[in-house]
Amino acid sequence: MGLLDILLGRTKAVAPDLDQLFGLPSAAVTLEAATGFVPTGRGAVCFATVEGAAFEQTHREVQALLDADADRDGVPVRLTRDSYGYSWLVSERSPDRLPDLVNDLHAVNSSMEVNGFGPQLLCSLAGFRNPAEDRALALVYLYKRGTFYPFAPLPGAGQRRDNALELRVKATLGNDLRLEEDLGRWFPVWGAPGL
Repeated sequence: MGLLDILLGRTKAVAPDLDQLFGLPSAAVTLEAATGFVPTGRGAVCFATVEGAAFEQTHREVQALLDADADRDGVPVRLTRDSYGYSWLVSERSPDRLPDLVNDLHAVNSSMEVNGFGPQLLCSLAGFRNPAEDRALALVYLYKRGTFYPFAPLPGAGQRRDNALELRVKATLGNDLRLEEDLGRWFPVWGAPGL
């Protein structure tokens, strides 16, 4: 990074660190103790939709790898597209098997990265729910930033989010996960599968 970059306020891009995903199980323990949110067992990887034989081959390999896991309880990994045109590879596990879900998310990201589709990766998320309040929360991993942020949609309020809860979760998980400091990058993931 040069002097001109510093003067213009440009920052060096953070390299993706997929191993940050392995911090989710310990963060889940902290999150449950502080807020009552527990894992749902659902998670997803979001990427820009890619056309072509190479991508289809990578997708089939990833899906076959994850579906071959005998511990999946018969729930296959599924590919969906959202209303914005992004693709989501969704994995479901038993809520008490968050480490297995994290392995799935890591495997999808790693496979896409190794096969040259890293630039298309956007984010991964793990879903949480507070059963007492019937509230949803996602911990979202930004692939290109190597950081997490919480996303808490307000129930029954359309596309509104609970900023106070998101900031409380940020303060709670500061020692467990590398959290995104720039709140402008806490993008809403409305209707994300896995949430």
